[in-house]
Amino acid sequence: MDDPAQSLRDLQPNREFFVGIDSDGCVFDSMEIKHKECFTPMFIKHFNLQPVSKYARETWEFVNLYSKTRGANRFPALVRALNLLRERQEVKARQVEVPSTTAIDEWIGREKKLGNATLAAEVERGNKALEPIKAWSDAVNAQIADIVKGIPPFPLVKESLEKLNEKADPLVVSQTPTEALEREWQENNISRFVRTIAGQEMGSKTDHLNLAAREKYPPEKILMIGDAPGDYKAAKANGALFFPIKPGQEEASWKQFHDEAIDRFFSGTYSGSYEENLVNEFEACLPENPSW
Repeated sequence: MDDPAQSLRDLQPNREFFVGIDSDGCVFDSMEIKHKECFTPMFIKHFNLQPVSKYARETWEFVNLYSKTRGANRFPALVRALNLLRERQEVKARQVEVPSTTAIDEWIGREKKLGNATLAAEVERGNKALEPIKAWSDAVNAQIADIVKGIPPFPLVKESLEKLNEKADPLVVSQTPTEALEREWQENNISRFVRTIAGQEMGSKTDHLNLAAREKYPPEKILMIGDAPGDYKAAKANGALFFPIKPGQEEASWKQFHDEAIDRFFSGTYSGSYEENLVNEFEACLPENPSW
């Protein structure tokens, strides 16, 4: 089987700087519609959570939108949501059996590229315990293809991409399936502004930055733009700089990036107190633990 990540290894710098950009919730205001209209209904349906649908919805949204695991790969996110839900008093009181995560934990523990293709291959090899996970993931993808359309980028994203292209090689760095990313970037005519689009099939965001940028550009010339703590971790694991798109303040964040941060990044005055202040504000946006 060809390694989809080989294209990232093969990328060579065209320009002086490198910028990784997350997509869902960062470039597009698509996190809410994807999780509320696609992931959550399929979570309730496929794991038989109808008797506790209110709590299942609240738990899924907390894990994927309103906490520090916002933007995580769907499979670890599923594990966290099921485990949190299982411990809720309301769920215990209704004696609802939340499915075990043993099989998916085992798969996550040994699989480097957590995606639909690797999951399908695992099921094909006879891992029947993962069939419900695959059915759920496939259903989510079908819902997204059916429902998520016509969502434009946040204001000033296009202008920021144009400005970045003067001196930087931009790359989409995401845990969304590549097919969905390509569709969204192409329908908005902004795929021309990025060197390539890296989705979940190419590994984690940390992998993407490592393969595409690390040791090809100086660390102070590598920047990751993201709206989730996982994006920050991926940047720091590669010694890169980070610019946060703050959840709930996306328009203001892109304005600051366009008007101020790009110039600082290009002129070498981004790291230090400027970046620290941004990260501190970002950290304050999302809680670690649920209020229930």
